[in-house]
Amino acid sequence: MNAMNFIINSTMKLPSTLLNLRNALFLGSRHRFNLPCCEDKLFYKSKASLLNFSKNSQFHAYPSRFVGFQRVINNAQKFNCLPSSVFARPRAVPMPNGFSVQAVVASKVRDLSTSVETGINDKNFERIHVQNGINVKTLVERIDTDKNLVGGENPLTEDGNNVKNIGEGLGNGKNGVSIDSAIEKEAWDLLRDSVVSYCGFPVGTVAANDPGDKQPLNYDQVFIRDFVPSALAFLLKGEGEIVKNFLLHTLQLQSWEKTVDCYSPGQGLMPASFKVRTVPIDDNKFEEVLDPDFGESAIGRVAPVDSGLWWIILLRAYGKITSDYSLQERVDVQTGMKLILNLCLADGFDMFPSLLVTDGSCMIDRRMGIHGHPLEIQALFYAALRSSREILSVNEGSKNLVRTINNRLNALSFHIREYYWVDMKKINEIYRYKTEEYSMDATNKFNIYPEQIPSWLMDWVPEEGGYLIGNLQPAHMDFRFFTLGNLWSIVSSLGTPKQNEGILNLIESKWDDIVGHMPLKICYPAVENEEWRIITGSDPKNTPWSYHNGGSWPTLLWQFTLACVKMGRLELAQKAIALAEKRLSRDHWPEYYDTRSGKFIGKQSRLYQTWTIAGFLTSKMMVENPEMSSLLFWGEDYELLEICVCALSKSGRVKCSRGAAKSQILV
Repeated sequence: MNAMNFIINSTMKLPSTLLNLRNALFLGSRHRFNLPCCEDKLFYKSKASLLNFSKNSQFHAYPSRFVGFQRVINNAQKFNCLPSSVFARPRAVPMPNGFSVQAVVASKVRDLSTSVETGINDKNFERIHVQNGINVKTLVERIDTDKNLVGGENPLTEDGNNVKNIGEGLGNGKNGVSIDSAIEKEAWDLLRDSVVSYCGFPVGTVAANDPGDKQPLNYDQVFIRDFVPSALAFLLKGEGEIVKNFLLHTLQLQSWEKTVDCYSPGQGLMPASFKVRTVPIDDNKFEEVLDPDFGESAIGRVAPVDSGLWWIILLRAYGKITSDYSLQERVDVQTGMKLILNLCLADGFDMFPSLLVTDGSCMIDRRMGIHGHPLEIQALFYAALRSSREILSVNEGSKNLVRTINNRLNALSFHIREYYWVDMKKINEIYRYKTEEYSMDATNKFNIYPEQIPSWLMDWVPEEGGYLIGNLQPAHMDFRFFTLGNLWSIVSSLGTPKQNEGILNLIESKWDDIVGHMPLKICYPAVENEEWRIITGSDPKNTPWSYHNGGSWPTLLWQFTLACVKMGRLELAQKAIALAEKRLSRDHWPEYYDTRSGKFIGKQSRLYQTWTIAGFLTSKMMVENPEMSSLLFWGEDYELLEICVCALSKSGRVKCSRGAAKSQILV
C-alpha cells in the first residue's frame, strides 16, 4: 500500500517501456496472452477524482507485458478487475458472492533500458530508443463486501454529465449535439452496451452485440477498424477517455509473436482485433489479459494492413477534437507510430509508390480480387502519412523519416491522381491505347489492353463526374467502384478538388446503384457467374450483391457524410441519413444488406453491429456540427505538389511526366 500511495502522490511522469518480446526472453518466459490487468485507479473514492487522476497519470494505461517481477499477494482470491460503469453495464467476469476486488501494485518497480530496432536500413531511418521503462503488476486481494471499494455513498454510476470531457474545444460548447429522436437514444444505449472494459475501464467496443447470436466467432472482439466510428461518436459527444485508453492499449499490443506456423510479423504490425480474457494464475487467482489477433486466427489467415493506418488516423482525430495533444507527444506513442511508418515505408521490389498488399488485408477481408495495390489501402495510407506529418516530433532523430514521408506523399498523390482516375475522357483514351510500348515516353505505361474495359462501364460513367478505379497493376485495371477508397480520397485530399467533386457527382448521378434503399454499396458492380467463381473462389458468403461483393454497408455512411461536409454537399449526406434512419432500428442494426438495391437484410448479417450503430450516430453529429467535422479532414496541400521526387533523387532522371500531368489534373 505504501508503494501504491507513493506512485499516486508522485508528480513524476513515468515513461512506459516498449520492447519486442522476441528480444526480451531474459525478462521471463513467453506466454500466449498479453497485458495483465494493472489499474491503480480503483483506490479512488469517486468518479470525479478517478477521471482527474486519469488525466495526470502516465502509467495507468500501460500495464507492462513483462513477467518475472515480484508480486504482492495478500489473501488473493478470484478476480482482479472491477467492471466500469462509466460507459456500459459490467462486462467483466462475474463476481463470486462475498468477495470484492482491489488492485494492488507490485512492491518492486524496475527501470529497464531497451533498444527497439526499426528493421530498416540505418541510412534511411533512425534507431528508436526507449529508456527507463517500468513494470507495474497488479493482483487481487480479498476484502469484505461491506467495505465500499469506491467510496460508499458515491458509487460509480453511469452519468453522462460526469464523463471525462477532454479539451477546451469541447468545453466551449463545440460538442453541443442534441439527441432529439428515439432512434438516436436507442443507438446510444446500444453503443454503450457494446463497450468492453479492461481492469474496470473502457478500452473499446465489440464488433457486434447480438444477444441471439449463438456463434459470435470473432464478432465479440474489439477490432481497430471497427472501433473508429465508435471512437468518433464518443469524441464528438465529449467522452474521450475510452478513445485514449484504446489508443494506449492497442499500442502495447504491437508486434506480437506468431502469425502462421511460427512466422513472425514485421515489427510495428498492429493487430486486427483483441479480446479481454480472464486467465487463471497460481493459487486459485485470476487476472484479465488482452489477447490480440494478428491474423493467425482470421479466416484466410491474412494480416491486417489497415489497422496501423487507422490507428494513426484516430490518434490525429483524438488530438484535433479534444485539443489534448499530450498523448501524441509521448515517447511511446511517437515510437509506436514510427514503427508503423517504417513497416509501411520499407523499400522492396515494388516499383510503385502505392502500398503492395495481399487479398483480404483491409475492410474487404476475404478473397475478392483486390490483391496488389487496392485503392482503399492507398487512400488510408495517404491519410496516415498526412496525419503522421502533423504529429511526428521533428528532431535530429526523425528528420530522415519526415523527409521520406514527404517524398512518399508527393509520389503517391501523383500516382493515384494520374493513373487511377477515370472519366469519359480517360476511358476513351484507354480505349485507343497502343500496347507493347517500350520507352520513357510511353503513354500506356502499364501495358493496359483496351479489351479490359468492361461492357458496363461505357454507359455507366456520367458525362459530368468520374471516380478512382479499385486497383492498378501491370496489364490490369480493376474498374470496379470501391466506395471506401473513393470517399477517403476525398477526405484526405488524395484526389484533386476537381476529382473529389467528380466522385460526388457520380454518386449523385448513380444514386440508385450506389445508395439504393440503404447506403452504401461497398463496391459496384458485383462480380457474377464464372467471374465470381474465379475471383472469389466460389465464396458462398460473397455471392453477387451480398457481403463484400456489392453488399450495402451502413457503416460507410459516416465516411460519406464526412466527404459531403468537406465538399459542401450536405444535402447528399442528409438524404442518405434519412434513408438509413427509416430502416436501421426496425431491422435491428444489421451489418450489411443484400440485393442490387439493398432491400434485404444480409443473409449472414450480424444484428446489432456496433459500427453500424456508431456510423449512424457519427453521421448525425457531423451534419449537426459541420464545424467540428471539419477537424477530421484534410485540405489540398499545395506545397506538397511543388515537390518532384525525380528532382530529389540522385539518379539524375531527365524524363518526368509530372509537368504534363499537372496541366491536366491540378485545379
